[in-house]
Amino acid sequence: MLGVSIILGLIGVVCILDSRILGRLNMERPLFTCTLVGLALGDLPTGLLVGASLELMSLGIVNIGAAAPPDMNMAAIITCAFAILTDATMETALALAVPIAVLGQMIGVVVRTLLANLTHVADRAIEQGRFERAWQMHIVWGTLFYSLMYFIPIFLAVYMGTDMVQSIVSVVPAWFTDGLNLGSKFLTAYGIALLLSTMLNKELTVFFVLGFFLVGYLGLNITAIAIFAVIIAVVLSGLKFRTAAGPGALAGDGLDDYDPLEDDL
Repeated sequence: MLGVSIILGLIGVVCILDSRILGRLNMERPLFTCTLVGLALGDLPTGLLVGASLELMSLGIVNIGAAAPPDMNMAAIITCAFAILTDATMETALALAVPIAVLGQMIGVVVRTLLANLTHVADRAIEQGRFERAWQMHIVWGTLFYSLMYFIPIFLAVYMGTDMVQSIVSVVPAWFTDGLNLGSKFLTAYGIALLLSTMLNKELTVFFVLGFFLVGYLGLNITAIAIFAVIIAVVLSGLKFRTAAGPGALAGDGLDDYDPLEDDL
């Protein structure tokens, strides 16, 4: 069991480092992680079945900015491992996913808070010209803390059993859980604010306000807003390129020679 626990912990490390240091390979999805667990434990069909079920459960979970939603990725690895190792039913395995995801969320908030403090250390190091120390804070310590955030819980959960996971969740006081949940909501707003600060300008503000009123007063859901956004983007894109190509573009002249990459806008 020790070797299996280490292998599954390393699978979790590889998955958590996706989008952080390995690029965006979409390894941080329940379907992918459960497939790896099924391959490692020699039961690929069960891995795919658990992964597909958890993928459907987590489709609505979106990680925006520094927000920490329930960690379905960690839950997928541990749940799939128990389903294979204990021959548990699908219902029993999926029932474990929610408390494990909540536990992963709490761990994620604590680790991200610690990493935020390391960012200030890196900022001071840059001001002092100590660029190697700043590099260590970002690459070495950031990678290490993210890796331990996944390796330790997965290793202990698989090595010691599901009872340990459920007992940890049950003994966590309500005030601590409520505080972490409240903090995660602030982090969500902070993540959206950071995103808007990089992409919002005078030309795009009107579309932001338009989307707000469509949701607030017409009650449209996100899917409808996204469809309207795509239509508006296509229409405005066509008008922009035609205008940039000159008057002859309206009659079809000069379109073959126009390169949108040369647009100064």
